[in-house]
Amino acid sequence: MTTQTKPTIEVKLGFKWQGLLLAILVGLAIWFCPTPEGLTPKAWSMLALFVATIVAIIAKAMPMGAATLVALVVSGLTGLTPLSAKQGEVGMLSGFANGTIWLIGIAMFLSRAVIKTGLGKRIALYFVARFGKKMMGVAYGMALADVVIGPGIPSASARGGGIMYPIMQSIADAYDSKPGPTARRAGAFLAIAVSQIDTIVCTMFLTAMAGNPLIAELAKGQGVDITWMTWFLGAIVPGIISLIVLPYFVYLIYPPELKDTPKMAEMARDELKIMGPMSKAEIILALDFVLLLFLWTVGDLVFHIPATVSAFIGLVILLFTNIMTWKNIVEETTAWDTMFWFAVLVMMANALNKYGAITWVSNHIAGSVGVFSWPVAFSILVLVYFYTRYFFASAMAHISAMYLAFLAAAIAVGTPPMIAAIGLGYTSTLSMSLTQYAGGPGPALYGSGYNSTGQWWGVSFIVSIVSLVIWFGVGGIWMKMLGWW
Repeated sequence: MTTQTKPTIEVKLGFKWQGLLLAILVGLAIWFCPTPEGLTPKAWSMLALFVATIVAIIAKAMPMGAATLVALVVSGLTGLTPLSAKQGEVGMLSGFANGTIWLIGIAMFLSRAVIKTGLGKRIALYFVARFGKKMMGVAYGMALADVVIGPGIPSASARGGGIMYPIMQSIADAYDSKPGPTARRAGAFLAIAVSQIDTIVCTMFLTAMAGNPLIAELAKGQGVDITWMTWFLGAIVPGIISLIVLPYFVYLIYPPELKDTPKMAEMARDELKIMGPMSKAEIILALDFVLLLFLWTVGDLVFHIPATVSAFIGLVILLFTNIMTWKNIVEETTAWDTMFWFAVLVMMANALNKYGAITWVSNHIAGSVGVFSWPVAFSILVLVYFYTRYFFASAMAHISAMYLAFLAAAIAVGTPPMIAAIGLGYTSTLSMSLTQYAGGPGPALYGSGYNSTGQWWGVSFIVSIVSLVIWFGVGGIWMKMLGWW
């Protein structure tokens, strides 16, 4: 006679109580303070809830989706965002109807197909095989591969950590570059170079990083419409220059001991031979991406097809051809998780904007720099916004906490709206490479052990100065030619 054991469910706290307690105390402290002059009680309460949510995210009290779910429930219970919104209010579930949220979600579904079919790995190996005879050629090969796959993979972690990192690790292993005494042979340089490259590519395309569509949506609340093509057009010149200059600059200030890597090009060619010719799935996926890029660049202008609808078209093609199944889509938890917290943060940002809290905060920020001309004031705002990234371990937390207020302040001091919106948008992503914890592939690349914290921070800080000069010096001239200011 066999006895069946009853499955047990371990019950334990689903949060870190210290972080949650800190978020609650901060939120209550603001909530019960007297409402400042110029704000309504509703705006002040919404600001308190928003700040508490950001603190919970920064403190990692619970997963980001869970933290925003708690905020969603509190906002509904307190009537800050009622389920059925009246005029002058923001609905509790309004964020879930936002097209930008679906754009980033669908792009994440598509990115899974790139990894599933092996197309991303094939593209990376192809460029390394072509340019990998020199260490700088390896870096540039990876940059070209990242540019090719970047528009369709809205995850720096997926590209840098899932595709580029294993190839980088293979290169280091091939030349016996290990953490410790031999780290500088190859691994140390490549880890930082890949991080910088991934950051540049994230900044070049609206769909290359999940935070970029959030920026576009927040900018819309200030009357600035940023389309896929607008974002790309502004980034193309400084982006290309950055991809050429910054990897080489890292090579100069943090050089690898190995300069020639003929073995790597040969290894990449061998890997491609093992993979064999492109499969039918890879060919269809590649053509699907070409179609998507065409629709994202000219579809809205010529065919009046919004970017989100274009993304749906690309996904349906993959469903019809069975490259992605419905089960694959349902099981893509990262995309659904992103869409959920994205929707709640957008709802909260819209509420802050509509209730007047953003105007109040931005007026205080603008007051501190308003004595300067707008170019000087905007430069100060950019630098503060950029380097406060040291205090954030999440791109979304940084953008959610600061972008809208800094954008409104920049516009208030006279910065042309498009320059303010797109400039701070690029800054949001460029700052991702400052630290190993700021987002993207940093944790994986730093976790490989090739660089100390001091090396990573020191090199990245020096590179950040050159990066800002390129994006706001050369980029500023380019945007002047575009007529944006």
